[in-house]
Amino acid sequence: MITGHEALQRLKDGNKRFVEKLNTSSDGMVQAKQPELVEIQNPMAIVLGCSDARVPAELVFDQGLGDLFVIRVAGNIVAPSGIGSVEFAALNFGTPLVVVLGHSNCGAVKATVDALTGNSRVPTQNLHSIVKRVRPAVESMLATDLRNNYPELVKQSVRANVRSSVEHLSSGSPILESLISEGKLLVVGAEYSLETGEVDFFYEDYWERTRQLAGEE
Repeated sequence: MITGHEALQRLKDGNKRFVEKLNTSSDGMVQAKQPELVEIQNPMAIVLGCSDARVPAELVFDQGLGDLFVIRVAGNIVAPSGIGSVEFAALNFGTPLVVVLGHSNCGAVKATVDALTGNSRVPTQNLHSIVKRVRPAVESMLATDLRNNYPELVKQSVRANVRSSVEHLSSGSPILESLISEGKLLVVGAEYSLETGEVDFFYEDYWERTRQLAGEE
């Protein structure tokens, strides 16, 4: 069984290959594996990503069938069903890594920014439930000078929303919290660039910093 850090390095390496294929106009197809996948699965990483059609995790990380357990929802928000899905994979398959994958120019984040700044209304109650979960991350950015710079506000809100999801997964489930504390699960945050195809793993140390702070108290 590989470790969370080893799985993370594989994703980083896979993303580099993906970017190289983009730059050389190569055909980057998801490769199939052996028929045993019909009976079992052993994904090396869980990816909680956005439903945006431009961010398919298997292609972004250059992985094949059975490599990733992918959960996709607009705004890569953490809802009870998402937590349950992560718990299912972590417990049943021993998957050692969770990546919360946001992306640049996220529509769900922009919708939340627009709603909170009065530039638009949320048209349905179901969409409002998504905006409600993104809202705390955006509000933290609106409390700064970024409120006067819309493009930068959206950019930083995307990252704040990823951080919020990482923290929610890391501390909002006793099962996941136990796996993390035992060193069996790593939860990190990342952002995919629609412009370049690169993934920036910018939030990898939340749990470690939390433990350090707890030790200082």
